Amino acid sequence: MILRCLNALLLLFLIAGQHFAHASEPSPLLIDYSHTAWSERDGAPTGATKFAQGPDGWLWIATPTGMYRFDGVRFERTDKIHGHPLESSNIMGLTTAPDGAVWVGYRVGGLSVFRKDGAHTYAEQDGLHPVGSLHIEVAPDGAVWVAMRDGVAVLPRGGSRFQYLGPEAGLPALGVFQILFARDGTTWIGTNTGAFFRKPGETRFTQAWPHVALVWLCEAPDGTIWGNDFKNGYYRVRSTQPSVGESLKPELEGYGMHFDRQGTMWMMHTDGLERRVAPAGSSLPEQRLSKENGISGPILSTRFQDREGNLWIGTAGGIDRLRPNRLRTMPVETQLEYPALVAGPSGDVWVGDYARDLWKYSPAGRVSREALGPITASYTAPDGVLWLGGTEALLRRDRDGAVTSIPYPPELKSLRVHALQQDRDGVLWAAFSSGKGVYKLVEGQWTKSGGLQGLTDLLTTSMARDAKGNLWMAHLRSQITIIDGGTVRTLGPKEGLQLGTIMQVYPDGQAMWAGGENGVMLYRDGRFATLRGERNEIFRGVSGIVRLPGGDLWLHGADGLYHIAAADVDAWLNYDHATVAFERFDAQDGMMGHAPQLRPVPSLRLSRDGLLWYATSTTIGTIDPANILRNRLPPPVEIISVTSDGMRYTIPSGRELGLPAGTQNLQIDFTALSLSIPERVRVRYRLAGLDQAWQEASGRRQAYYTNLAPGNYRFEVIASNEDNLWNTKGAALEIGIPPTFVQSGWFKLLLAALGILLLYSAYALRIRYLTQRMQESLQARLAERSRIARALHDTLLQSMQALLMSFDAHSRNLKEGTTERARLDQTLNLAEKLLVEGRDQIMDLRASASPDALELTLEQFGKGLAEHRSHAFAMQVNGVPRQLRPHVHDEVYAIAREALFNASRYADASRIELELDYNANAFVLRIRDNGKGLDDAVAAAGHRPGHWGMVGMRERAHNIGASLAIDSKQGMGTEVIATVPGKAAY
Repeated sequence: MILRCLNALLLLFLIAGQHFAHASEPSPLLIDYSHTAWSERDGAPTGATKFAQGPDGWLWIATPTGMYRFDGVRFERTDKIHGHPLESSNIMGLTTAPDGAVWVGYRVGGLSVFRKDGAHTYAEQDGLHPVGSLHIEVAPDGAVWVAMRDGVAVLPRGGSRFQYLGPEAGLPALGVFQILFARDGTTWIGTNTGAFFRKPGETRFTQAWPHVALVWLCEAPDGTIWGNDFKNGYYRVRSTQPSVGESLKPELEGYGMHFDRQGTMWMMHTDGLERRVAPAGSSLPEQRLSKENGISGPILSTRFQDREGNLWIGTAGGIDRLRPNRLRTMPVETQLEYPALVAGPSGDVWVGDYARDLWKYSPAGRVSREALGPITASYTAPDGVLWLGGTEALLRRDRDGAVTSIPYPPELKSLRVHALQQDRDGVLWAAFSSGKGVYKLVEGQWTKSGGLQGLTDLLTTSMARDAKGNLWMAHLRSQITIIDGGTVRTLGPKEGLQLGTIMQVYPDGQAMWAGGENGVMLYRDGRFATLRGERNEIFRGVSGIVRLPGGDLWLHGADGLYHIAAADVDAWLNYDHATVAFERFDAQDGMMGHAPQLRPVPSLRLSRDGLLWYATSTTIGTIDPANILRNRLPPPVEIISVTSDGMRYTIPSGRELGLPAGTQNLQIDFTALSLSIPERVRVRYRLAGLDQAWQEASGRRQAYYTNLAPGNYRFEVIASNEDNLWNTKGAALEIGIPPTFVQSGWFKLLLAALGILLLYSAYALRIRYLTQRMQESLQARLAERSRIARALHDTLLQSMQALLMSFDAHSRNLKEGTTERARLDQTLNLAEKLLVEGRDQIMDLRASASPDALELTLEQFGKGLAEHRSHAFAMQVNGVPRQLRPHVHDEVYAIAREALFNASRYADASRIELELDYNANAFVLRIRDNGKGLDDAVAAAGHRPGHWGMVGMRERAHNIGASLAIDSKQGMGTEVIATVPGKAAY
């Protein structure tokens, strides 16, 4: 009891002695801003005289050696603006107008204005003396005011000539340096003889006080006009005369004063830039950007705040940018060593570390000391009692501030505590390092594993209670132990857990999140589901998890602080196979270091005021989820150039880019103009006519295409800024690639025609070859048949004829009327019939079509028939014989052969005539005989019963599109006429 009282008194003494001035002290400059310096080695210009930025997003930089432009990634020296050349590279004045026009003033010379549709240089013919300009300012009414070396020149809005404001307007004729349009409508002119002002409605300028050279005028948020002399002194400029005896002296030291949009004063010095927290206060070293903390060079020459809120500085050594951080790092008096975030009893955040005491913090900084000694883990009980794991003993801090020390068992002396947690019974569990496992504290006594069987000795990194009050312990090797009263259960890879070392378990309703070195998983319905982000993000090394009341999920891991919107979390919960959209905050946003990968955990906590507090290995910081600094400007997108075969083409305005015929390879350069965090700008492009989907350019701002076919294409590019705000309109370029002759449609048609011709030629040659082979085969068959027919005729038939004649002679020696004579005559009659039939068969055997000469073949066939019959044969050919189509030839021959054979065998004719008529319109076959003609029954039926010759003739005629006519009269002969149309015949 005495020990507790002494500890309480000591703590009260420390709190009472604590100074609260820390909360009011400003944080160091580079905790609130991210600083980037570019030198000549980075391509940055030196000795900048002016910055300017128009609606197109380009940062223009004027220097004595030329004009530069910057897109956030690359500095580019340019001799042209919007495609129009500059008059000189020695530039002093520079500004942009609301309409996007870029005004350039030359150190020696006149003034030029550049627009996308043209440019103009103002000189003597425009009322402007080419003596050089020092400053250009566009008035609220659109007029252009220029501080020339010989006075103030004004170009009225819509005017074409400049007008000088000289002594008649109350201004000096020489030594004009600056023009300022104040918010109240007053126009101020800074000269080497003092400042002059003209209030709205007045026609003349009045000299202000003091009457000293005031060349760099600036308006403060309260309306005060400050003026700089040539001696690095700033005066408050007065429009009223000071009282008698009052001495006006410089109040601030420096030059190039600037007030940003938040009203903060910035002052340039020859050796650096200063943030003036209080204009009347002293200059603080930690509020300076100088060579000690990496400024690009000495001799600061100009400053500018761009439309995204970044502050730009030109020096003799390069260009510097100060970007406001979105994460706020807490200033500390001494360096933290592995800070631990402790949940204060009242919902605030306290901070301890491995080396020092526990302090209460507010958003402004450190407030009060709450406990002595280093800590490695903590647990805040629902009743407000705070348990702190030190290196020598466990500390219990009651809500009244009383601290009790509870020593560890001897075997745990000097070991680190990794996690503390009460179970559902209010009993405290503690996890220790070095494989000592977990211990339960009951009435001051430590019990290894709480007396339970089955608890692993693997390091327990984190503990939490779920909605049912079960105690969860996270370990190495993707293992989690759950204690439900006296029951011990283990989860691991069998349940889908694949996190390696688990660093935090975090309850979320009925589910439990787990973060580890391999990502983040959610346990529900008996299984773990892996959370994955877009673009293959796995959220590695997470040691801090917070789910806000609105449903947003925040993760602190090895690669930064992640924010996943509630809608995306809900979508993933419903479809856990999908990826989630996210935003990441890291070193680009002001984070120093990364989330601890073992202890102290958790590395992320939510305070009662809604701030998120995060810890790295050496710092702590905050972010307000409800008021994150956002970039509300989608990045302008511009296509810069097209390169093909070493030739670079400028982008035409409003028309198609025509490329040479045969162009196949393209490099298209583009940019997205966001100057705050260009590293996070996302760019997508596609070439309509080739690409089926958007492609994302990762780390580059070029698109490459090869083996392009001729045609018309449309290249489109869109981009988003660091807050995923997309410029969906983007930029587009029409590209036309005409074909070469060999790529043209005519050439393709010619190739197709040649191909068809070659195929037809091959087909014709093949047909000719096959026809020749068939003809040769047919001729061979015909020759063989003719040989067989001759052999049969000359041997068998002649022998039979001789045999018959012999038998006939012998039969005559027999007496007529006898039985022997009658039988022998019958036998001779039968043999005669057989001989006739044999001759007929031999004629059929010889009857073959010759594909070469139809008339010769038919003539041969007709004469052959006449040799064996008692009729004459005659043939007549009209016209010039022509070769018939092969199938027509065969069918005509078959028809003719059948008609000749029928006339020879059945007509009993004395004369048969064959006529072939070749003419262009038709081929006609006529066969006439003077025989007995067809029987009426045969003529009516169209064929002889049991015979199909006439039917076959008609079928053959039909097959070749011919007409067949058979004209026959009893006793007057028969005429067969077959007519084939010329187109079908030849």
